[in-house]
Amino acid sequence: MLNVTLKQLRYAEALARHQHFGRAAAACSVTQPALSAQIKDLETMLGSVLFERGARTLRLTAFGEAFVERVGPILRSVDELEDLARAAQDRLIGRLRIGIIPTIAPYLLPVVARNLTDTFEGLDLHVRESLTSKLLEELAEGRLDTAILALPIGEPGLQEVALFDEEFLLVRPLSDANKPVPPQEALRHMKLLLLEEGHCFRDQALSFCETQAPRPREMLDGSSLSTLVQMVGAGMGVTLIPQMAASVETRSAAVALARFQAPQPQRRVGMVWRRTNPLAEQLQQVAQVVRDTTAAWIAEQAGEVEPV
Repeated sequence: MLNVTLKQLRYAEALARHQHFGRAAAACSVTQPALSAQIKDLETMLGSVLFERGARTLRLTAFGEAFVERVGPILRSVDELEDLARAAQDRLIGRLRIGIIPTIAPYLLPVVARNLTDTFEGLDLHVRESLTSKLLEELAEGRLDTAILALPIGEPGLQEVALFDEEFLLVRPLSDANKPVPPQEALRHMKLLLLEEGHCFRDQALSFCETQAPRPREMLDGSSLSTLVQMVGAGMGVTLIPQMAASVETRSAAVALARFQAPQPQRRVGMVWRRTNPLAEQLQQVAQVVRDTTAAWIAEQAGEVEPV
């Protein structure tokens, strides 16, 4: 009978996911030698090699692929047993793994993280920042409990809970501060700076700028909202940013903020989790804390920018 441990299974799954001993060890919060030793012991116990090791590459063997494919559901089932036990408690305690997209994380986290840990005594908050597609993948695989992102998602297996609606603001060079705010259709003919492909905020900005006309005449991509704002300050074009990012990203840039006339572009921010998650009731409580915490903050942010 094989005496395979859960630790070994978790290490094998992490190594298959990261395809790098150092990154897998970091993800598992262990040293690289410790992880390597456990993987070697596991392969010896199984009597077959899981990973093909090259000078610069690491890939699963055919047996390794079949093995790891079966490991995933086992680990998720074990995690769900742990969640089931936590769900029987009166309040949420222990580890909570939250994913959050980059256009929300730097601005929302400082506001809500303290309130969550104050409200749920004993909560061990783990935050993962990544793009929507990656967060949804990790939710499905059970590596995240919940995620904060832009709605709707439209996945049948996920529960969606709205938190708040947020407007987009126009960022333009400081020299344009006193000019009228361009109408929606005019943005299609301006040099529009957008986030790189993969960011949902890029798609939302394009959706506002486009109706039945072609894509904006010129577009430049940036890796972050901070980069976009600095590009605007350098006179390279205009961009849109979410309201929550305005005070942080524009304080050191020579730019002007303006609110659009109706219809104002906006996004709905919400939380999602697997419908099968035993912690669903507790996650509803988490969502309410986030909603209550951000309500006054969003109103305060909105009052800082007046229409031009």
